[in-house]
Parts: sequence; C-alpha cells; structure tokens
Amino acid sequence: MCPEVAKTPGGGSGSGKDENVVNGHKEGDANPFAEYMWMENEEEYNRQVEEELLEQEFLERCFQEMLEEEDQDWFIPARDLPPGVGQIQQQLSGLSVSDGNAEDIARKSSLNPEAKEFVPGVKY
Repeated sequence: MCPEVAKTPGGGSGSGKDENVVNGHKEGDANPFAEYMWMENEEEYNRQVEEELLEQEFLERCFQEMLEEEDQDWFIPARDLPPGVGQIQQQLSGLSVSDGNAEDIARKSSLNPEAKEFVPGVKY
C-alpha cells in the first residue's frame, strides 16, 4: 500500500468496511476539490459583493438627502418665523373665551329658542 493511502476506522459508508482515503478524500469522491470550487469565480463574487455594497451606500445617501429635503420643507416656527412672532404667539395662547355671561346673553337675545333648526337649501 502507498504511504499516502491510509485506512480510516469504521463506518464512513455504513457498510462496516474500512475505505481507502487519499489526501483526506475517499477514493470514490467525484471531485476532491469541490469545497474549493467557489474560488474559481472569486473575481465575479467580489464584483457582485462590491456592487451590493455600492448600491446599499447609494440608497443610504438617497435616504439621507430625502430626510434633509423633508426638514427644509417642514414649517418649524422657532426656525422659520421672525423673532417678534414668538411674543405674539404667547399673547394669543393666553387669550380665552369666557362663557360666564352666557345666561345673561341668552336672556337679552331676540332669537326664538323654539325656532326650527336652520338647514341650508331647505325652504319652510
């Protein structure tokens, strides 16, 4: 027997017989280098991965530009209004409508509380 050929103990094929192994591969294997065949197309694989990375980078840039454009289009009062408008906004927010005199106004009103509800386009 050749020095490269070694016997492996039991059960590789299930027959219980020892099989001859040359350089780590069984004699019956069709292609002992099958696990390395991906290296044959390594340049193509690298090109494909590089294209995917460039595409991902392009999409991220587009998304970032879209967000920046959206920020410019949005109305943000603190940024977009002139300086004196903030005081006016505060004064307006302090205003309120009080209904303390609602009963008084209703007693003095000349409107008919028993009148039908007004519906536009309907003649009575």
